Amino acid sequence: MSEHGSGDDGRLPYTAKVPYGGDYNPEQWPRDVWDDDHRLFTRAGVDTLTVGVFSWSVTQPAEDVHDFTVLDGILDRAAAEGRQVCLATPTAAVPPWLAKKYPEVNRTDFEGRRHRYGQRHNFCPSSPAYRRLSTALAARLAERYARHPALLAWHVNNEYGGSCYCDLCAEAFRDWLRARHGALDALNDAWCTTFWSHRFTDWDEIEPPSALTEHWRGPDHTAFQGVTLDYQRFMTDALLGCFTAEKDAIRVHDPDTPVTTNLMGVYRPVDYHRWAPHLDFASWDNYPPLDAPPTRPALAHDLMRGLKGGAPFWLMEQTPSTTACRDVNPLRRPGELRLATWQAVAHGADAALFFQLRASRGACEKYHGAVIGHAGRDDTRVFAEVAALGAELERLGALSLGARTPARTALLFDWDSWWALEISDGPSRLIRYPDVVHAYYRAAREAGADVDVVPVTADLTSYDVVLAPVLHLVEGDLATRLEAVARRGGTVLATFLTARCDAHDRAFLADVPGPLAPLMGIRVDEWDARPEDVVQPVRLGELTARARFVFEIVRLRGATPVAVYGADFYAGSPAVTRNRFGGGEGWYVATSLDQPGVDHVVRRVLARHALTGPYADHRDVETATRVTPDGAHLLFLLHHGAKPTAVAVHAAARDLLTGRRLDRGDTLVLAPLGVAVLVLQ
Repeated sequence: MSEHGSGDDGRLPYTAKVPYGGDYNPEQWPRDVWDDDHRLFTRAGVDTLTVGVFSWSVTQPAEDVHDFTVLDGILDRAAAEGRQVCLATPTAAVPPWLAKKYPEVNRTDFEGRRHRYGQRHNFCPSSPAYRRLSTALAARLAERYARHPALLAWHVNNEYGGSCYCDLCAEAFRDWLRARHGALDALNDAWCTTFWSHRFTDWDEIEPPSALTEHWRGPDHTAFQGVTLDYQRFMTDALLGCFTAEKDAIRVHDPDTPVTTNLMGVYRPVDYHRWAPHLDFASWDNYPPLDAPPTRPALAHDLMRGLKGGAPFWLMEQTPSTTACRDVNPLRRPGELRLATWQAVAHGADAALFFQLRASRGACEKYHGAVIGHAGRDDTRVFAEVAALGAELERLGALSLGARTPARTALLFDWDSWWALEISDGPSRLIRYPDVVHAYYRAAREAGADVDVVPVTADLTSYDVVLAPVLHLVEGDLATRLEAVARRGGTVLATFLTARCDAHDRAFLADVPGPLAPLMGIRVDEWDARPEDVVQPVRLGELTARARFVFEIVRLRGATPVAVYGADFYAGSPAVTRNRFGGGEGWYVATSLDQPGVDHVVRRVLARHALTGPYADHRDVETATRVTPDGAHLLFLLHHGAKPTAVAVHAAARDLLTGRRLDRGDTLVLAPLGVAVLVLQ
């Protein structure tokens, strides 16, 4: 099994329908409020509660004192009401007594400051005291509740992230480096330490890369990218070690109940592909900016689905109305919650949960959206939408559970390349990895292609098209496997700043694009980086696209030009190329095209394999396909537009939400923010 991903199917909890509910914190309220909550949960169709997420100080008020009275009451009441529980270990926020007794638990930040007690996610992952006490608490919880009738799944910690730079982490980093590199000579070679007289002669000379050592102007500006890249890998593994320690403690008492933790989608600090093999199923929290295009959360959904080899995931959190953590927190408009939830189901979610079920009275999340507000009413717009959505999911039943996405297009997503690209000095700090990846993903999705977002270690044999935008690092046998895709007739698309460096962020001693040069049939000797306001025209047949940021100057070595630059001294030289390789093709995009330019290129690639969808001309209509375990094909039509739109149905189907039967060619009218779930006949 690869450290960068999992090929297994995942192990999801058994349910009779899509679990529906969310984060519930009854420890904040007197028992009479619990009565109101459960009455309202029944009205809203809520059947699943995530509990205990931040209850450490309640459950363990002192090191030698444990009090399960409140948690017993929460789980027993859930069971009595016929609800199921996703039980969290409350280890994301340490209690005050722990931080006071063991100051080593408090993190040291990038500037070298040891923090005092406060906030959450406030633990050092290398702290022995934290590891000992968090795993002991996880074990006690598992011993007590493993056979509780309400228990559905375990939810370890919450939204792992951040970094620590303390002496404990420095020593743990050195141990991690010994295991990774073996010998100091190998490490010095990997980090190119002969530069600036950095050659290490003892492991104890190595310090975490921070504002006090190799960095200036913040975490993205470092003198030695190899050091920082390794520290980001180390911190991913350090946090993962906290998760696996708790999971192992749970497994001593509960060998069967699935264990997860809530991830955060396209989230830079933690490489989720390294976590994937250790999750029984993936779950994540969806809080996109509300003005983001719908393909932003879609990309994150598909990334989460790709963690476990395409297995369904859980939508662990989303707001029913508004967030509270941003400077400005817009309200979801009528219909947006329903559309966002069905989008998650369409992309592989087998659960739809909210944060939060009842609004907190105080502290920083008191204005965060909730199913039940401070007044406890059931006649609000938000409650009515949640209840209506619950009824629709009841109608869906178990039909979508375990359904897979039959994608023939893969997009490679690589945290190592993300980190390396954005800490690189040159050619441009204006390039943001998620933005470029999203542009190519968006083009494919809006063309109607289902897309698997997969790690670079994934098996690519089932894909006709592989998109590899800004894949800055190329490691292991990836180049060979991409050549195999083209050799058997597929298409591989790469872009500027791809295949520049190896796993240690050392430049390849070869023509750019390094090991992908034979597949792409080009050579790049020079590249021009310009400010954001400098726009170069790129002629793509009848379309003139706009390009920014980086302009690689391409020499053809077997490839043919598809588009050329229209300005500067490289006017007329190739900006997009195509190379025949075996029975397939390698495409290279040498600059940062605008979205129309990316759309044009990607649609040409998809058309070669007949992967453009039947509704590709309806730009506001998102489509997604899932195939159920018994072979039924579900086609989701998600209308993101503000006006009604009509589509001609491409195949006989039954609309699951309305019961209407449709023949091929029938007109289906989608309301603004409308949804149709078609069971294809």
